[in-house]
Amino acid sequence: MHIISSAVSLNVDDMAASSNFFTAHLGFSESVAARGFVTLTRPDSADIVLVTRGSRQLPGSIREQRPAGVMVSFAITDVAAEYERLRREGVPVAAPLREEPWGERLFQLTGPDGIVAQFVEWVPPTGA
Repeated sequence: MHIISSAVSLNVDDMAASSNFFTAHLGFSESVAARGFVTLTRPDSADIVLVTRGSRQLPGSIREQRPAGVMVSFAITDVAAEYERLRREGVPVAAPLREEPWGERLFQLTGPDGIVAQFVEWVPPTGA
């Protein structure tokens, strides 16, 4: 197998609000949009596909499910600056900026459909 690209697909109730969350705050742009779905891209990330809950494009077994326990994680640089920028923009913070002893500096946001976006910067572990 040779994977040439990847994407994560998320069921959402409010397509416009979810798309705006990723485009306005996280730098994605809409590359494909049709009834019931939109593909969001940025050159340094996997694509995010938003699909309206209930859409026939989804398998019947998950068609009506809402996102629960879903987290999309991004490894970034200068996580502290991004945290401050997003807070100033009023994006809902799920978990404030913190540093873990194993070398992970991170924070989490909550999108309009309850999807958590996590931002991580790897730093030398405490005591290293």
